[in-house]
This record gives sequence, structure tokens and C-alpha cells, in this order.
Amino acid sequence: MALYVAYYFVPGFVVSGSWKEYLMAGVFLGLLNLVVKPVLKAISMPIIILTLGLFTLVINGLLLWTVDYIFDFVSIKDTATLLYAVVIVTTVNMFVSATTKAID
Repeated sequence: MALYVAYYFVPGFVVSGSWKEYLMAGVFLGLLNLVVKPVLKAISMPIIILTLGLFTLVINGLLLWTVDYIFDFVSIKDTATLLYAVVIVTTVNMFVSATTKAID
């Protein structure tokens, strides 16, 4: 869902294909967030503390860039597009996470 919102609002962020491509990219991004992100956050904890948490946007950008690198149907035009897409994806994920926690 977050990738579709980023595609809709960020020019230069393109996921070409149907819902299957969104699903594949979303599942892969979710796996990266589940496995790789905690390791990267643990390694870079001092930098995260120094930047008051803003370095997590760099980590999220690295993960989203990895999705672009792995899949041919995901295209990110430049670094500004990557930054905007990361902010959108992070915001949507925080909203969905807060909503699911409120339901529980």
C-alpha cells in the first residue's frame, strides 16, 4: 500500500506493472524491514542518537534503493525522488502501524 501511495504522490517513482509487482516489491521491502533493518539500526545506533532519529530515513532510503536495484519494474529517478518516496513510505507505515495497534 505504501509503495502505491509513493507512486501516486512522487513523480519519478514508478512501479510498472499490475498488483502482482506491487505485492512482490512490498513483500521484499517488508522482509528487508524485518531482517536487515534491525541489524543496520543496531550498527548505526550512535549516529541515530546524534541525529535524533533522522538517520533512520537514510536506512529506509537504503532499503528502498535496494528494492529499486533488485526489481526492474521499480524505478527511482534520482536522489530527491528517493528522499520524497522514503518520507511517504515511512509516513504510511507509521500510520498503518498506529492504526493496527489501536485496533488491538
